[in-house]
Amino acid sequence: MTDVVLSQSPRVRQGRPILSALARNRFAWVGIGLLALILFLAIAAPALAPYDPLKQNILQRLSPPSAEFWLGTDSYGRDVLSRLLYGARISLSIGFLSVLIAMVVGSTLGILAGYIGGVFDQIVMGIVDVMLSFPTLLLGLMVAAMLGASFENLIIAIAITEIAPFARVARAPTIAMKRRDFVEAGRSLGFTPLRIMRVHILPNILSDIVVVASLWMASAIRTEASLAFIGLGVLPPTATWGGMIREGFENILTAWWLVVFPSLAILLTVLALNILGDALRDAIDPKTRSQS
Repeated sequence: MTDVVLSQSPRVRQGRPILSALARNRFAWVGIGLLALILFLAIAAPALAPYDPLKQNILQRLSPPSAEFWLGTDSYGRDVLSRLLYGARISLSIGFLSVLIAMVVGSTLGILAGYIGGVFDQIVMGIVDVMLSFPTLLLGLMVAAMLGASFENLIIAIAITEIAPFARVARAPTIAMKRRDFVEAGRSLGFTPLRIMRVHILPNILSDIVVVASLWMASAIRTEASLAFIGLGVLPPTATWGGMIREGFENILTAWWLVVFPSLAILLTVLALNILGDALRDAIDPKTRSQS
């Protein structure tokens, strides 16, 4: 009973109003619907793809969009639509896994720095400031170049670029939250710092972290495409959206579809994530929610 009482901060009790405000946001439903469609296409790629994404047919190379090949073929005669569907699985997996790792590591460091304070806070935030001083793409480029091009290394490289924003977002509310009455009550009852951070602080800042995650997943997908374009992505012949753009760039003047369709896939995915992130942010902000 004590745990239940102590963990009931105002933000936890506002869960239903936040969901209600999110449900009233029309743009939120646009983002959710578009993202759900993209996820469905990625998951159902084996059933929806008309051809094997790796099968080459040199006689059909650079065929324009037609009834047989809806989105055309690439320079090896592979079906662009099939590669686009399978590429969604890789690109979305890299974006999700890299953000998940960055969210866990960055949020943990931010909560620890905000709660412990002192020298530990200064050291962690100093490292975070150094990481933030590098542009995301440049930092990812350096890490990917050192680790080498592979699926796992690309996830690690992108995750490292996104640890700092999560640490920043988690630290600020932790500093304010640790002075709240319910946290002080937990200390007076002898709760350990780990228990206070895990049970009483994390649930109250989780909504802020989720908003950042939705926005930075869009950044992760863009970064993956950028690294793949310069040759540091998943090795071919595996289909990724960034890799497809790189392969199609050589024939951009004669086969526009090789670049346009993967670019549109990235655009729509990033747009859906940004719309959803903005909607979540507006729903969580009490000032915006009170005006709706």
